[in-house]
Amino acid sequence: MVSMLLLLVTVLSGCSSDDKNTITFWTPLTGEDGAYMDQLVKEYNATEPEIKVKHVITSDMYTKLSTVINSGKGVPDLAIIHADRVPGFVKQNVLEPMTAMLAAQPEIKEENYLPQAWSTGTIDGTQYTVPLDIHSNAMYYNKDLLKKYNAESFLDDDIVTIDEMLSLQGKLDEGDFVVNDALLGWVILGQLQNVGGDVQKDGKPALNTPEMKAAFESVKKVADAGLMTPFGEDGYLMFQSGNVLFSTDGTWSSTAHATVEGLNFGVTNVYSPTADKFTNRSSSHLFAILNNEARTDEKEQGIGKFLEFIRQNSIEWAKAGQTVASKQVIESPEYKDYMQSFFTSNEKEIESLYIYTYEHYPYVAEAVDKYAADIVRGNVELDATLQTMQKEVEDKIAQGSSGAQ
Repeated sequence: MVSMLLLLVTVLSGCSSDDKNTITFWTPLTGEDGAYMDQLVKEYNATEPEIKVKHVITSDMYTKLSTVINSGKGVPDLAIIHADRVPGFVKQNVLEPMTAMLAAQPEIKEENYLPQAWSTGTIDGTQYTVPLDIHSNAMYYNKDLLKKYNAESFLDDDIVTIDEMLSLQGKLDEGDFVVNDALLGWVILGQLQNVGGDVQKDGKPALNTPEMKAAFESVKKVADAGLMTPFGEDGYLMFQSGNVLFSTDGTWSSTAHATVEGLNFGVTNVYSPTADKFTNRSSSHLFAILNNEARTDEKEQGIGKFLEFIRQNSIEWAKAGQTVASKQVIESPEYKDYMQSFFTSNEKEIESLYIYTYEHYPYVAEAVDKYAADIVRGNVELDATLQTMQKEVEDKIAQGSSGAQ
């Protein structure tokens, strides 16, 4: 009995010690992304830091974060959040400013990261996050189909216009299509920037606007011409099967496309109404420290060392198809071997990676995703549906303001 009690005390003491000497790191990175982050954490821990990092993949992470923050128990030391969450989290006093950590790690600074990835974490002059990546809408193309339909010139300026796509009307074999509807909501929000619109005006949501209508109408032209993959079909798989010229999915999809035998593909910008403006709607994974009085100064110093390691060594994250935020990584010769390096190949491409930072953007994106396919296919009336979308977002904002979940 005495031996068992001593063993129990030893085990409990070990757990306590582990807690003090371990940075608990939550991410929503399920699937292959989680495995790549596991590898980065493993490589960091192999450097034998004083405080190691424990990566915890947390499904439904935002719901669980809300629970632990409200209870004050089990709050992780570090988390990855999406760019659109930053304004709301800061307003709710969820995030701890990075001020002390940045002072201890002088190379973690704005000029060492992609500008829009860094600025998404800047609120009223205070830095609340450090970026890991930019993940964006991208458009893959089937090289063999472009050649077959004499459309290779579409890529001469790296901007495929809607008129160029429409020029193929009546020229395709049965079962072939110009473009699929992958990430259609992302495409619409990119077109919104192309036509000079935004998702908010004076801090209020702006869905029922002439610009949003124009964004939908520009994409609807392609569907109305019969050039978009059929409604209800998996256009992503149709691209992989070799029946679609262009696929508007994400930078991260390059790894999956590369596993398809015989798929001869490349990547370019998402199509645009004109050659004057193109936008690849984007987001960013950001490291954030959550407010937690129990966290020690030593742990915060350990977090800084981990983030500096990531800044220098995140080429592993490029394997996940992500556009790494660290300039040291994306400017390295090794990074050029990854397809997504196209989006940092020049200043114009970097500028095309547009990240929405409106406080209520998650509600806006949810509404666009919900109705985009039906609007583009003509299943619903555009003006009436924009009114519905506007009201739904306004109602959710009002519910959130009143404390409703």
